[in-house]
Amino acid sequence: MKPSRSAITALLAGRHDDPFSLLGTHAGPEGTFARALIPGAETVEAHSLTGEKLGLLERVDERGLFEGKVAGDPQPVRYRAQGYGAEWWVTDPYTFGPVLGPVDDLLMAEGTHFRLHDKMGAHLIEHEGAGGVHFAVWAPNARRVSVVGDFNDWDGTRHLMRRRLDVGVWEIFIPDIGAGRHYKYEIIGADGQLQPLKADPFAFATELRPSTASITATPFEHEWGDADHRAAWAGVDPRRVPMSIYEVHAGSWDRDENGWFLTWDALADRLIPYVVDMGFTHIEFMPISEHPYDPSWGYQTTGLYAPSARFGDVEGFARFVDGAHRAGVGVLLDWVPAHFPTDAHGLARFDGTALYEHEDPRLGYHPDWNTAIYNFGRREVSAFLVNNALFWAERYHVDGLRVDAVASMLYRDYSRKAGEWIPNPEGGRENWEAASFLQSMNRAVYGAHPGIFTVAEESTAWPGVTHPAHHGGLGFGFKWNMGFMHDTLKYMAREPVHRRHHHHDVTFGLVYAFSENYVLALSHDEVVHGKGSLLTKMSGDDWQQFANLRAYYALMWGYPGKKLLFMGQEFAQRAEWSEERSLDWHLCDATAHAGIRKLVRDLNRIYRETPALYARDCEPEGFEWLVSDDAANSVFVWLRKAPGAKPVAVICNMTPVARAPYRVPLPHDGRWREILNSDASDYWGSGLGNLGGVVAKDGAAMVTLPPLATIMLEFEA
Repeated sequence: MKPSRSAITALLAGRHDDPFSLLGTHAGPEGTFARALIPGAETVEAHSLTGEKLGLLERVDERGLFEGKVAGDPQPVRYRAQGYGAEWWVTDPYTFGPVLGPVDDLLMAEGTHFRLHDKMGAHLIEHEGAGGVHFAVWAPNARRVSVVGDFNDWDGTRHLMRRRLDVGVWEIFIPDIGAGRHYKYEIIGADGQLQPLKADPFAFATELRPSTASITATPFEHEWGDADHRAAWAGVDPRRVPMSIYEVHAGSWDRDENGWFLTWDALADRLIPYVVDMGFTHIEFMPISEHPYDPSWGYQTTGLYAPSARFGDVEGFARFVDGAHRAGVGVLLDWVPAHFPTDAHGLARFDGTALYEHEDPRLGYHPDWNTAIYNFGRREVSAFLVNNALFWAERYHVDGLRVDAVASMLYRDYSRKAGEWIPNPEGGRENWEAASFLQSMNRAVYGAHPGIFTVAEESTAWPGVTHPAHHGGLGFGFKWNMGFMHDTLKYMAREPVHRRHHHHDVTFGLVYAFSENYVLALSHDEVVHGKGSLLTKMSGDDWQQFANLRAYYALMWGYPGKKLLFMGQEFAQRAEWSEERSLDWHLCDATAHAGIRKLVRDLNRIYRETPALYARDCEPEGFEWLVSDDAANSVFVWLRKAPGAKPVAVICNMTPVARAPYRVPLPHDGRWREILNSDASDYWGSGLGNLGGVVAKDGAAMVTLPPLATIMLEFEA
């Protein structure tokens, strides 16, 4: 049937919603009929992909529309076009069949497709005898979607996509293009309005900001050599092994000689040996997914599937992870499924409607960050995010995901006043859709990748954050202990003379320390926006600040829970952290700062080598108070223990007054070796200590407590 004039007009204007019904090759009663849109051509000759001539097409519209009969059955066709003294070849994308199939449609409709990153986005493939790129994007409410890029002069009339009606996905295979091509999607919304050009939500590579185009990427080619590392972590319970995490902002840990970001390869050459030397078990990167605005630190991402172009090619990140694994260091990623920025090229109103977000700002707008909140109750949105978590674990072998802003996801009234939020159907404030999404994500990740773990940044009393999802918990492996961080930093900021009145700031945390699997985190959030560095948070003069910080670190490493320290704090950076510059590495030449770094290195070594300090980090039988009520002297003493391990007594003196002798109750008579003293002269302390150890008799030992110091005694006999 000959198309109507209005259909041809819509096609030539780039507004037809089913171009495959008009263009390409079609069987008819008189044989195969072809129609092609080739702007600029005067004559067009059809050929098979093998070079056989199939016939000439007639130009029926001066805007480049050709049609006519061709030999053979409907098949992919390559046209030889001539016009105005030029000749070129065009392989017609409208002569190729779809790439996605009915199984994809079914799983997408159910929200259970866990290989979306293999299907959506841009993939270099061989299809029906031709090489090219398959594009697929979800835009169910669009009237028309087309791919625009540097291969078609960014012309939205050239590559209109095929719509898969049941799932709202648009796709097209464009032959004869390869890797490194810049592209976006041009979308006409349901109201007929042309939307801003949209980057690909599934793009695997992107332009460097401020440019925002997506880039077609080569099939992933990195050959991994980390099988031993992954097998080792798959065979352990992460709660019962040492875990000391070094939190890093990749853009400001260090810079090159021109002040620019280090590439992943350069970062690997510097950062991995440093972390190995310092004894950390993991590097945790703040978000590295593509983001437009440097001061967002990556927490407002527009390209969840693409490592940022700031650090070089995307496989560079794979090389970094592989190198870290070969050196025995795990790699964790900050992951942000809570919200996304409203940049015009991103997910906001992607197809002209609130697609990834909620229409109502009381559900879909986050007032703290001026961002949009994902609609977790929508199957396709949940699947998009779950697939992203699986993607980083599979493609880049990351060891874990630290999920940002979980509290903001779980509560509908988070950071909102009365009238600014909508209760759930039961009238409560809980966001059950978000909770269900987090359970689904954790089930999928733990089920598909043994050895991986997830960590929640969650600051409320939501029950069961680290309890299994099949028992009603959220299913995380660990949770940041925000209470420990806030209470103990508040305590350390007080002048020692006042600490006796705030003894509970240290002891209270042990009331709930085993209700979840905790990570003790001294993160980037504590050293920005006028909060000062950890060193400047400590009370007292310069010497006392260093002594306080050393005592605090040793307290933390002796406290139950895994450890996390933000970069720069291991050598007591004085200035606040800024994403605009590298850390102040010159400070490491100063004795006091070098002392802090030596202490952290030794703490990590002792922690890794002493099962009593890590094997029961998350279980109450690994902890016992020995002195919890000496508020008058601001002294704390507890025991760390584990089955079959030598127990360790942790003793903290939080005043500048040395106490000798101080009677410490100990559960075993015999020699207790001093394995750590934060006041050691090697750390720029006073050097006061116990000459290597003490002897307990009748259930106690007389111990020298250095000023503003933490010591650790390990039972020997």
